[in-house]
Amino acid sequence: KVENAYSQVGGLAILFGNLAEQGCVIKTAGIVGERKFSGKAVCFNSQDEAIAGISSGKVDKGDVVVIRYEGPRGGPGMQEMLSPTSLIMGRGLGADVALITDGRFSGATRGLSIGHVSPEAAEGGMIGLLRDGDIIDIDVDKYEINVRLSEAEIAERRAKFKPVDKALSSRWLRQYQKLVTNASNGAILEA
Repeated sequence: KVENAYSQVGGLAILFGNLAEQGCVIKTAGIVGERKFSGKAVCFNSQDEAIAGISSGKVDKGDVVVIRYEGPRGGPGMQEMLSPTSLIMGRGLGADVALITDGRFSGATRGLSIGHVSPEAAEGGMIGLLRDGDIIDIDVDKYEINVRLSEAEIAERRAKFKPVDKALSSRWLRQYQKLVTNASNGAILEA
């Protein structure tokens, strides 16, 4: 019965805003601490870059770790971001750092870990336009995620944007990258 539900709002939430116009996913059941967070972006263009950066101390309390180019097209595929979240927790920053990615998470995710950001970086989504130091606001209860940039600043960045081009040796992966949709559209292949 609904009146006896474990949670009135469920264990997942979809957030929207100028950082995720087509949405992104957070496991609300895994939040340890505040459901509202503002912090400065620390940007990485792959999970491997993020692991190296977190391990070397580039991430501090109050930061928002941004891992991009891990979405369906950018990866290609959607790697699970378990290692970066584990490193954040292991460094004792779980309640003090947020993580956003166009990649995905496992069911073991804890804290303010937001995935499936759409549109993804590889297709020119706002996550690809972020720079270190940009202020990101997350409000889980209002289902919002935004970066504090004016429309003019966003337009200027968009005009200069060139996505990271990953060299792919596999013909199949190159074809997959051309045909796959973003996470908000199911990461399916469209001919």
